Amino acid sequence: MIIYQTVNYIFGGLQLAKSSAEKRHAQSEVRRLHNKAIKSTCRTYAKQFVEAVQAKDQKLAEEKYKQLQKELDSARSKGVLKRNAVSRKKSRMMNLYNATFAAK
Repeated sequence: MIIYQTVNYIFGGLQLAKSSAEKRHAQSEVRRLHNKAIKSTCRTYAKQFVEAVQAKDQKLAEEKYKQLQKELDSARSKGVLKRNAVSRKKSRMMNLYNATFAAK
């Protein structure tokens, strides 16, 4: 920051142009935070689903699975998660559900 202020003072208030690397870095930082928020939401829904299954609440587990599935598909369509990763997560959650509620 001090360097920028010094340069700004020397050149009479003119701003230096940003390099393309700085622009790319700014874009990647915005994307990283956006993707982090989406992944966090997916993890939250997954945790809620697992808690519902462990509590043996079948109806709540079904609702949470639908929410989780929707969020994972949304993350896939946005390019945050890869196709196989989404398929694997949905499969594991459904296997957990089936193993828990199959006896009923």
